[in-house]
Amino acid sequence: MILKRWLYYLVKLRNKIFFPFFILYIILAAFVIYWLEPHTFESFITSVYWVLTTLATVGFGDYAPVTNPGKVYTIILYITGIALVSVFIGKIIDSVYFIDKLKVGGKMKYTGKNHIILIGWSSKSRLAIDEILKSDKKIDIVIIDVLEKAPLINERLHYVHGDATNEEILLNANLPKAMGVIIFADQITQDNYATKDPLLVDGKTLLIATAITTVEEKFNKEIHVTAEVINQCHIPLFKHVKVDEFIPTQEMISHAAVRSLFSPGVTSMYSELMSTQYGEAMFEIPKQAEWLTYRDAFVDLLNKGATLVADRGDLHINQKLDDKIPENAQLFVICDKDTLSQIKVK
Repeated sequence: MILKRWLYYLVKLRNKIFFPFFILYIILAAFVIYWLEPHTFESFITSVYWVLTTLATVGFGDYAPVTNPGKVYTIILYITGIALVSVFIGKIIDSVYFIDKLKVGGKMKYTGKNHIILIGWSSKSRLAIDEILKSDKKIDIVIIDVLEKAPLINERLHYVHGDATNEEILLNANLPKAMGVIIFADQITQDNYATKDPLLVDGKTLLIATAITTVEEKFNKEIHVTAEVINQCHIPLFKHVKVDEFIPTQEMISHAAVRSLFSPGVTSMYSELMSTQYGEAMFEIPKQAEWLTYRDAFVDLLNKGATLVADRGDLHINQKLDDKIPENAQLFVICDKDTLSQIKVK
């Protein structure tokens, strides 16, 4: 009855009490056998090794008590310690299961940095994840949504459950240390309420952008924010929040559809430019010191297999080749990844 009550008490102990107790038990057990038989166990480390192999029921036999007190102590160690190890292993398994449950359920804080935050789960965010994983082999992705569990399982993918308009949820995704945020239009609102009230979809995006701006100002951080806007006429409403770029979905689809009629195959070109899966794509490159004018950059890049197409949003590079390149230029080229790596290495 005493042993049963003792074991029951051990099971009920909280992890924060039990784990230090287990370590202390190992140290004391090793000290006692070392004190009883110092000639058999040459050092304290040796006695710790013997206690662990004994409690784990491995029993290599390289060390064993030779005196009667040592043998009696070993019997006591068997009776008490093996049960203790069983409880210890059980608690380890429970802890791993609990942590995994928290991670899948989006209850754990993300502590990394230079990651990308995707807000809102949909087929579009799934495609964005595939694109990010292919574009960069190291960057992590954090999804914020209200799903009960993580929509995808990947070692570089993390899930935070909650409302993205809540500052605490944004901090759980470690927004202040993020490289950028993409806000996707809420799919449920879009499917169920967009036809009844078109303001609802972009209105929710605006609330999320406002919450992000609040966190940026609070932590004095600059984070690149891209937002999907369903109706282009709503873009001016975002002028009071910090959104760097917009994706006017309906406008882009309509434009691509019309251009495909007048220029068959143009949609394939759009797809190649927007994705890295086709070999060549659009990339940002740093300005080289020897490039004084756009012509210098254009000719040098062309010789390397790349085509200079824009400086920030300016697509009229070919009309001002002799203009000087500003120091804050943001140059974009079309090339493959091998060419891009050669340009950046230089």
